[in-house]
Amino acid sequence: MSIAVAIPETGAPDVLTVIERPDRAPGPGEVRIRVRFAAVNPTDIGVCRNGSDQLPPPWVPGMDAAGEIELVGEGVSRLTVGERVMAVCTPHRADGGAQSERLVVAAASVVPIPANATLAAAATLPMNGMTAILGLEMLGICAGDTIAVSGGAGLLASYVIPLAKDRGCDVIADARPEEYDLVHGYGADVVVSRSDDFAAAVREIEPEGVAGVFDTAVLDGDALGAIRDGGGLAVVRLWNGPGERGIAIHRPWVRTVVERTEWLDQLRDFAGDGRIQLRPLDAFAPTDAAEAYRRMDAGGLRGRLLIAF
Repeated sequence: MSIAVAIPETGAPDVLTVIERPDRAPGPGEVRIRVRFAAVNPTDIGVCRNGSDQLPPPWVPGMDAAGEIELVGEGVSRLTVGERVMAVCTPHRADGGAQSERLVVAAASVVPIPANATLAAAATLPMNGMTAILGLEMLGICAGDTIAVSGGAGLLASYVIPLAKDRGCDVIADARPEEYDLVHGYGADVVVSRSDDFAAAVREIEPEGVAGVFDTAVLDGDALGAIRDGGGLAVVRLWNGPGERGIAIHRPWVRTVVERTEWLDQLRDFAGDGRIQLRPLDAFAPTDAAEAYRRMDAGGLRGRLLIAF
């Protein structure tokens, strides 16, 4: 038996509880991880509020974790028992999400942690990193394009910016004046002042508009004005438009790509050589998960809170 953070009914973070459940052995192509840290992300707040229409409660939230391989299933040779790894998964499955003391997932969703990273730091990388890669893929950003990133000082933006630079793009991001150096440090070519008119700030730099916006600040329709005709907008919440001027709206759902091992390897490499900076914040016991969720929901964090097992 092991424990997991659980959501017995939809509501505010106060509904979170801790449950015990039996451990299962990994099947073919799976591994079991002894989780040490699982990150708390905005998507977990969504599961808390809305539950899952694919499963009955209780729901186990969490999309990324780090720990040690405990067991490997038939056919798994790339990973070994005792290896320190990070994993990505979706809570919308029978085994639930990553905020669990023991986590059984497809081996394809697991890679060794980045060089020189702690398990706490590695647990902050997979879900947001995969979101960044998927959003850029969906935007179709190419070398020579200019992309704008809203919320430039945030964690997701800190992954989007270096990944976009690796594709040969120029990057415009917004930030408060005291965060300009931080965002330039991520690789942004131009940092504009954060304001109520992101589109106007971007258009001052690119009068014709940018090829795409990766909207990590949840501006939604307010970001459209920054984009040239026929460009793209990647959004991170449940916003579907309406768009305008032929601009495509993209929703990068990580649950559709959790077995893209090559993307996890890319993230590991970027974090290992410092192109992506990992920013773990405070760790909470499973019994204190509600406090972590409340802090996440309040916003303003420049890293990720963790559940420690």
